[in-house]
Amino acid sequence: MLATPAYDIALILEKGRRDSQEDAIASRVFDTANAAYIVVADGMGGHAAGEVASELVIAAWRGTLDTELEEQTPPEAALLDALPLAAMQANAAIANHCEDQGAGFNMGATLLGVLLLERRVFWISIGDSPMYLFRDGTLSQLNEDHSMAPQIDARVAEGTLTEAEAQAHPDRNQLTSVIMGAAIPKVDCPVDPFVLEPSDVLILGSDGLQYLSDAEIQSILRDNADALAQDIAGALWQALRAKDDPDQDNTSIAIVKPTRN
Repeated sequence: MLATPAYDIALILEKGRRDSQEDAIASRVFDTANAAYIVVADGMGGHAAGEVASELVIAAWRGTLDTELEEQTPPEAALLDALPLAAMQANAAIANHCEDQGAGFNMGATLLGVLLLERRVFWISIGDSPMYLFRDGTLSQLNEDHSMAPQIDARVAEGTLTEAEAQAHPDRNQLTSVIMGAAIPKVDCPVDPFVLEPSDVLILGSDGLQYLSDAEIQSILRDNADALAQDIAGALWQALRAKDDPDQDNTSIAIVKPTRN
């Protein structure tokens, strides 16, 4: 008799209105270890460069995490060390690729990597790819936003900018940390995990998902909280398409729901 998988996971990758796909996303479940991971990378550097950067990040993550999780009884300390190690490997891979291309060549990518060990969720985040928790009807962002957006939004609270001015600010999407083969200014990698409750929904995305407001995402989750992960992902994707924004960025969406009590 086959065991029920510990997680219901769905992924969507959408090009949006861009000419190329610079996002990359991957997931794998390890039933014997009662573990899983999801990784999202949003590349930058223009056509080809951004695509390469995001794929290098995904490859570094897979190469590092798969090695540990394929062990019969992987030591937990090694698994947790694998998160920053994957970021270091990705950074080195991008540095090597840029060096091979010659002087002046630059590219980079964000990294949002999540490791699930039973109901515990560990993560590493570099950049502005968001991770949300939907719990008891409320949406909250768990990871830090390494862009200028939080500083600009703080000016709204201070009364020096209006909400409309903050949303349209030309520096809003400027990253304050990214993997690009150099020193990484900020890394969000908490030591302590949070624990998924049976009714929780975990949402990961690239910043293209944020063409939906937090209020819109929350409303969609309220309407679909009991649905399968693939249906929740589909509802978010349909809402993005319905907006028909001419500037819609590449979008990665991952939905995670626990399935075992």
